[in-house]
Amino acid sequence: MDFDLYERELWTGRASAYERGFAHVTRYMVEPLLDAAGVTDGTRFLDVGTGPGVVSLEAVRRGARVSAVDAEPGMAETARRNVPGLDVRVAVLPGLPFEDGTFDAVAGNFVINHVGEPDVALGSLRRVLRPGARLALTCWVMPGRGALAIVREAIEAAGVPWPDDIPATPFMEYGEQVEFRRLVVEAGFTEVAVEEVTWEHVVDPEEWWETGALSRVGTNGVIVGRQDAPTVARIKTEYDRIISGYAVRGGKVALPAHALLASGVR
Repeated sequence: MDFDLYERELWTGRASAYERGFAHVTRYMVEPLLDAAGVTDGTRFLDVGTGPGVVSLEAVRRGARVSAVDAEPGMAETARRNVPGLDVRVAVLPGLPFEDGTFDAVAGNFVINHVGEPDVALGSLRRVLRPGARLALTCWVMPGRGALAIVREAIEAAGVPWPDDIPATPFMEYGEQVEFRRLVVEAGFTEVAVEEVTWEHVVDPEEWWETGALSRVGTNGVIVGRQDAPTVARIKTEYDRIISGYAVRGGKVALPAHALLASGVR
């Protein structure tokens, strides 16, 4: 299956489930992302892949003039609800409904790893920036570790194979500092910097099972959702075993998250 087509099917109707779960993990990077993009009072800013609007909301709080796009209509509607008055449009990268040089800053929080042609998408982001404007992007370190990997590890430990019809992300080769930096440099940006950021996501393990396995958010959720009840139970047994290694006080687990933050100048 074409990766972009798969992504559209993957996220259709998942806005509410994403907002309840994974959005709490990605929220950690919002302020570092906006700092890297230089978003302050009066900045004309584009939030790419806004999801539930978390980045847009913080940019508005900083006094920026914010526009946002998302490929999933449900995500756009959720962002519109969470950020009253937000100029949010449905658009699928690399297509952006803006004139050349419109923005002072563009940022995407864990978006670039969800497009089939990252280099083409970066060219589109560069197009809508004015000369001297800033870009900032986050992505997960590849292959996923910690928080992102636990359900996948449980699936593998339960002996469930990767489905033939689910494509691997084209971003796999870019999910480390050197290759991510090269990708942004080759797209024509200057002063490019990439840093790895780590944090802990403290969560109830049953809540994380719901988020990562039963809600059908992301590929792991799709794979679990295809299984019969005995297989799901087998995956859950492996999940409980793996996640117990991250236990902290209060019945919670502290799951490490590993991301890359890239920035550059148009």
